[in-house]
Amino acid sequence: MMVTLFQMWVVPLYFTVKLHWWRFLVIWILFSAVTAFVTFRATRKPLVQTTPRLVYKWFLLVYKISYATGIAGYMAVMFTLFGLNLLFKIKPEDAMDFGISLLFYGLYYGVLERDFAEMCADYMASTIGFYSESGMPTKHLSDSVCAVCGQQIFVDVSEEGIIENTYRLSCNHVFHEFCIRGWCIVGKKQTCPYCKEKVDLKRMFSNPWERPHVMYGQLLDWLRYLVAWQPVIIGLVQGINYILGLE
Repeated sequence: MMVTLFQMWVVPLYFTVKLHWWRFLVIWILFSAVTAFVTFRATRKPLVQTTPRLVYKWFLLVYKISYATGIAGYMAVMFTLFGLNLLFKIKPEDAMDFGISLLFYGLYYGVLERDFAEMCADYMASTIGFYSESGMPTKHLSDSVCAVCGQQIFVDVSEEGIIENTYRLSCNHVFHEFCIRGWCIVGKKQTCPYCKEKVDLKRMFSNPWERPHVMYGQLLDWLRYLVAWQPVIIGLVQGINYILGLE
């Protein structure tokens, strides 16, 4: 994942400077600066109590913006294909360029955000100790602690802590609702942060208006694998063409 993430993050910078795409460069710098700060916070030991929520809030914000931007870009492209741009006296090439640009921004930063979020989620979870990617957790999970952020789930009014809705998985482990949603959607995890039992996303996102977010996340994952395997695919196609004498 790290190699693919680095390629997707750095390679576009070369073409941006070469082709003078200054608008993309400005957005890339802003995204990189904030993401670098958030990633730095997520990888520090000991982990500050407020860091997990900061990480998930930032990447959830980027996820929502990329989702909205991608939808707007798709609508603009379809708007142009059906010729509706003529109603507003917009040139087809201008409308199509606008739509494709929005679609690219949404998908590109959506893929980047999910990879960075997954990396940060792994670092934070291993630091907190209730989750281990391979093997058993290093800590025993109390019923009163959220394994994602490491904070108390239920607190008294006089105590310092986070008061919010909770969510119980099918394995009976309870988490802050914001934390477990961030873990599953933003952090790309589909297992319980403690026992690794598979999470039923359809049950978690029972609201029909929320399910497109799951589908959009799956689309971003598919695009990531497409980008990662693109050199292999191109090599295979060229090899087949060479064997068949098509080159």
